Amino acid sequence: MITSKKWGLLLSTAVSVIVLDQWSKYVVRTDTSWQYFDIIKGWLAFHYTQNPGMALGIDWLPTQVIGSITTIAIIFITFYLIKLAKNANLAQIFCFGLIIGGALGNIFDRMFMGIIQGRGGFMDGHVVDFIHFTLRINNWDVFPYIFNIADVAISCSVISMFLFYKHLMPEEFKTHPKTETAIEKQAEID
Repeated sequence: MITSKKWGLLLSTAVSVIVLDQWSKYVVRTDTSWQYFDIIKGWLAFHYTQNPGMALGIDWLPTQVIGSITTIAIIFITFYLIKLAKNANLAQIFCFGLIIGGALGNIFDRMFMGIIQGRGGFMDGHVVDFIHFTLRINNWDVFPYIFNIADVAISCSVISMFLFYKHLMPEEFKTHPKTETAIEKQAEID
């Protein structure tokens, strides 16, 4: 059973990410002074764009198909993370909240941005992206992709779980002692 403390952390983290993500997208979308803005010249800028595709601008399928597949995936991931939350520590719960909040922040764009901007209906929206690392080395873009707060939340969570594997990864993902295969057993007999 998930304790009320875990539920509170999971929900407050997810809701905080959603609110910050949607608010930042609203500001950038509606205030043209933020749409093309250098934060640290030559390093970091806001470049407003709408991503009709998947992560990293991959655009293989129509927006409605991507939105539907993403929604189904988010539902399964959310239920899976909630299942894992029963045995998770608070750091894991925080990471799960970042993932759920980030995923929901982006799917809300897909669901409603077409309606809000008068460019379509439900699931016709594009994800609003605006954070851009503009650093170039020898005419090579260090990180050419444009992203948003939801992407940052998901990325930070996943990176944290890899870096702090022993403390943050649920027991289900940790390496268990290797079991001998039939070939190894036969080799011992010979």
